[in-house]
Amino acid sequence: MATVSSASAALRTISSSSSKLSSAFQTKKIQSFKLPNPLISQNHKLTTTSTTASRSFSCKSQSTSTDSTNTEVQELSVYEINERDRGSPAYLRLSQKTVNSLGDLVPFSNKLYTADLKKRIGITAGLCILIKHEEEKKGDRYEAVYSFYFGDYGHIAVQGAYLTYEETYLAVTGGSGIFAGVSGQVKLQQLIFPFKLFYTFYLKGIPGLPSELLCTAVPPSPTVEPTPEAKACEEGAALKNYTN
Repeated sequence: MATVSSASAALRTISSSSSKLSSAFQTKKIQSFKLPNPLISQNHKLTTTSTTASRSFSCKSQSTSTDSTNTEVQELSVYEINERDRGSPAYLRLSQKTVNSLGDLVPFSNKLYTADLKKRIGITAGLCILIKHEEEKKGDRYEAVYSFYFGDYGHIAVQGAYLTYEETYLAVTGGSGIFAGVSGQVKLQQLIFPFKLFYTFYLKGIPGLPSELLCTAVPPSPTVEPTPEAKACEEGAALKNYTN
């Protein structure tokens, strides 16, 4: 009887141990099953980041497309005329020499008209620094910095070589109003130095120019003159709030 009792106790012990091992195994199995969850969360985050990057690239592409439309070159022509009523130009002989020499300054301001000479636009205003007197060419080379004012439309700033004896090109360095962000160049034609000049702008980076600034140019010549209405700045013959 003692032997039977011992065997029964042993079986109960084995059964209890087996139950505990099974419970421990299940616990570990459940814990093991939960471990991959953080990885799933990380994968989800990576997917979100990838989507955001894709959207960012799409926006950049649209921006590039918009910028490319501003590369179109627009032509704008104007006349600059000195009517001898503004005290311009003033010659400041800083070199203190009897002939034009390096360092002499020439501030100036003249009137601007549309290319058809039927409408007053505004004025030019700037400064020329004499770089070299060209005796054999009967003229001078200046470095010029000046602006063209277009009333309420804003202004265009230019800089570069200003030659009194031949055509030249200056860089368009910026502007305001409808000319904000402009770039390009301007061709300067001397008709009668320093009284009559014709300019052709080649402008980039701005929206389309207003129609009243665009017109068929009177062919440049020393004899050109604005219409009497434009000279008098009569209504319809001058830009609104033209610069004077």
